Amino acid sequence: MRKVAIYGGSFNPVHFGHIGLSRWVLEHTDTDEVWLMVSPNNPLKDSSILADEQERLKGVEAAIEEDERERGKIEGKRMRACDFEFRLPRPSYTVDTLRALMEAYQDVEFRLLIGEDNWMIFDRWKEWKWILEKVEVLVYPRKCMKERCTMYDLYTKDGCTKGVKMLEGAPYFDISSTEIREKRKKS
Repeated sequence: MRKVAIYGGSFNPVHFGHIGLSRWVLEHTDTDEVWLMVSPNNPLKDSSILADEQERLKGVEAAIEEDERERGKIEGKRMRACDFEFRLPRPSYTVDTLRALMEAYQDVEFRLLIGEDNWMIFDRWKEWKWILEKVEVLVYPRKCMKERCTMYDLYTKDGCTKGVKMLEGAPYFDISSTEIREKRKKS
């Protein structure tokens, strides 16, 4: 069964950190593919600052193509820009996306790739316990967060988790889409 990590986000805009993390996951875990799932409307973010969803999707496609030209494809593994959520009801809830993906791709074992900032608020996600029961969650550590162990214990104490894996050793990418947007405003 293929193992696909869903890396959801606004990608507003996509940057080398998104692509670098995806590549690292492909090279250092047993993940076969990373689908960069462009979210049309994240319920936890202000949608008024979002660029057009098609523009963001094209940006992700272009970033993947550039990475493949510069570094070459990883044999048997790949990244993919994904617009699956564009066809789902809005706002985009990860649990609904995962259910629809599992129905559409029954031969795939999905996992979820998130940043530690999202891990810290995971209990605010719609049906977060269902997500932990059904998919492995790969957590990209950001700068050291004191609550890491406490949150892991909270989410896994009832044994309801399929697996949570902190991606220790992943490189730190000191960039954010917010920073890029702010720099663009100033120039």
